[in-house]
Amino acid sequence: MALLERRSGQQDNPRILGAFNERTPDWLSFFMFTYFTDRDGKMQLAALAQSGFDPLSRSCRFMLTEEAHHLFVGETGIGRTIEATCLAMKAAGITDPNDKEAIRKLGVIDLPTLQKKANFHMSVTRDLFGSEISSNAASAFSAGLKGRFNETALTDDHQLESASYAVLRVIDGQFVTEEVPALRAINSRLLDDYITDCQGGIDRWNKVIEKSGIAFQFKQPHKAFNRKIGEFAEVNVSPAGELISDEAWAVSQGEWLCNDEDHAFINSLMKPCMEPGQYASWIAPPRVGINNQPKDFEYVRIEHS
Repeated sequence: MALLERRSGQQDNPRILGAFNERTPDWLSFFMFTYFTDRDGKMQLAALAQSGFDPLSRSCRFMLTEEAHHLFVGETGIGRTIEATCLAMKAAGITDPNDKEAIRKLGVIDLPTLQKKANFHMSVTRDLFGSEISSNAASAFSAGLKGRFNETALTDDHQLESASYAVLRVIDGQFVTEEVPALRAINSRLLDDYITDCQGGIDRWNKVIEKSGIAFQFKQPHKAFNRKIGEFAEVNVSPAGELISDEAWAVSQGEWLCNDEDHAFINSLMKPCMEPGQYASWIAPPRVGINNQPKDFEYVRIEHS
């Protein structure tokens, strides 16, 4: 009952996991959520699909088919946003991706701002995996409640009683990689698998930019960037992986995460397009319509009184 009483973003009784309390005020945030945050759902469901409790395992395998659709929506939505920006820049003869003012005048979202949005959604989603070193995760694995991502493809003994796993930690102000018991590092391994899994879509987005002749690449921020849970909750780390002071974080976070100006600009682009075949300036048309319908297909009929 306590779980049901919690509401996303509610001030007095919010969801326990921070990523589910974040606002989704625009379509770009929705696409970022479905690509990065719904991918956490894929990873967790894939681990639970390895459960020794058959009803849970079968249910999770079925749910993974829905999760794949969420990820498709996110990847194509962000990809179309990037495509619109690249096409507009090329048409206007703009080659510098950091010429934010000129690019925004075209009615598209500049690539560095898209990177900042991605930085945020990647970092808050990584917190969903919990503490990197966890006795609860070890107990769940040992009890057969859940496995690891792609458990059946792994070649170890699947019991992990004497195995270890490399976990990145901060000790005495330095990054240190420690070998810890693999059972207690179940969360850390799943997070590493998540980061690897995210890269496929990022590589495909970068190919769009490369084909447009623009010198820019999307990158994943360091694992410790903007974390509130786990090994890195008490430190400030730049996207490049530099441990920095509170003062340096306060000065630079607007370069790495969207600020009020960025949010206001993105919100200003969120205007409805109601004519079939028309699309907002900031997003390119899909390559093909749903169920192979033409691009000007009237999916929703709006009747004006």
